[in-house]
Amino acid sequence: MATIKQEDFIQSIADALQFISYYHPADYIKALTEAWENEESPAAKDAMAQILVNSRMCAEGHRPICQDTGMVVAFVEVGMNVQWDAELSLEEMVNEGVRRGYNHPDNVLRASMVADPAGARTNTRDNTPAIIHTRIVPGDEVEVKLAAKGGGSENKSKFTVLNPSASLVDWVVETVPQMGAGWCPPGMLGIGIGGSAEKAMLLAKESLMEPIDIHELKARGPANRAEELRLELFEKVNALGIGAQGLGGLTTVLDVKISDYPTHAASLPVAMIPNCAATRHVEFTLDGSGPATLEPPKLEDWPEIALEGAGEARRVNLDSISKEEIASWKAGDRILLSGKLLTGRDAAHKRIQDLLSRGEPLPEGVDFNNRFIYYVGPVDPVGDEVVGPAGPTTSTRMDKFTEMMLGETGLIGMVGKAERGPTAVESIKQHGAVYLMAVGGAAYLVAKAIKGSRLIAFEELGMEAIREFEVEDMPVTVAVDSNGTSVHQTGPAEWRVKIGKI
Repeated sequence: MATIKQEDFIQSIADALQFISYYHPADYIKALTEAWENEESPAAKDAMAQILVNSRMCAEGHRPICQDTGMVVAFVEVGMNVQWDAELSLEEMVNEGVRRGYNHPDNVLRASMVADPAGARTNTRDNTPAIIHTRIVPGDEVEVKLAAKGGGSENKSKFTVLNPSASLVDWVVETVPQMGAGWCPPGMLGIGIGGSAEKAMLLAKESLMEPIDIHELKARGPANRAEELRLELFEKVNALGIGAQGLGGLTTVLDVKISDYPTHAASLPVAMIPNCAATRHVEFTLDGSGPATLEPPKLEDWPEIALEGAGEARRVNLDSISKEEIASWKAGDRILLSGKLLTGRDAAHKRIQDLLSRGEPLPEGVDFNNRFIYYVGPVDPVGDEVVGPAGPTTSTRMDKFTEMMLGETGLIGMVGKAERGPTAVESIKQHGAVYLMAVGGAAYLVAKAIKGSRLIAFEELGMEAIREFEVEDMPVTVAVDSNGTSVHQTGPAEWRVKIGKI
């Protein structure tokens, strides 16, 4: 009979959260490397190269893969024979581990959880509470599956109840393009089939904890209907041509996971949850012998990649930029940004909207005239860092503010990740502005281009405050040019045709 000590459990949670913040699972590195080697789309290949280089940098530097260090999801199986040497409840121990893990002084992780979600949305400051699922099972061990799930991919979760005679494959193939690229492909799709509404979602989420093994499955062949569906969906989703970061290419998903459960005869509940390029999960078992020991990937697991294309990119000085200059840029062009760049996300945009609607001036120092804004909520810096990992957030959340920003503040450019919606694209075209895309899942790499940072306004918003970054050769791609051409439309359309001919 094992006795699990409170401190061992808490420290194991904290250590695991630090571990997954900077180590990709070895199976993900292997699968992404293979996809990168086989990719024929230059834009997608470059995006995957940036993700792999960023991944190795994070492993060596012990800094987060993505600035969105996620909400914590824990699946905890407690053996029926386990004894606890603890004063806290299981939930309290998990949350204390989260608190300790996210506030580690050598690698502070971004706190993203907000309380009063339909009201004040106040940041809890320590990323608690975790989302915890527990089971009591036979045995005398505690098994923990732990994930840090980013908002960009979580926001693309889908659920439906199909008629039992309907095609699940058709629903997935129709739904994935509607998810856009905000979930930062290439990643995984977790699909839950059956049970009830909440059970299907739970099945989908837990399936994402499984290792990538689609190529092993292809080699041995399917043994049941769920495995047949995995292979069919893997082929058909990749045939959509969405590609890495939605730029168009051969690989959109690295694997498709399916878990099923018996359901009502009149129902076919189906849930689909994507995992992004910052795939973060780990499993460990406690047997009473002490805290968990986690085995990191080996540096040789990463390919040797030298990022190329700087010579082909256009160097741009943000401090002297004009509408006339950006009018010459075309969708798909590669740009290296240098100069001063303002930052702002959802909360800052809402503050700006409220000020303008009341006829009040913007805060001192906030001047968007002929300037660019970067949609980012960075991790706090440690040591001698100017800023912590600072990758882009999903730009579509700012779509409803785009007309206001372009029409009323003098803003001429935006930097974020993934596509823009039709309304935002039309506004960009109308105002002769431009939207640039940075690679999601390469936050530490992007941060290396940031040479200075100072707080400008809304300090109380924490990571959502407005800052001014001084950047040098920050790599981006023109995603929507001043004529309204979107690479997230043209890229996948081009590669869908090419894949159909392969």
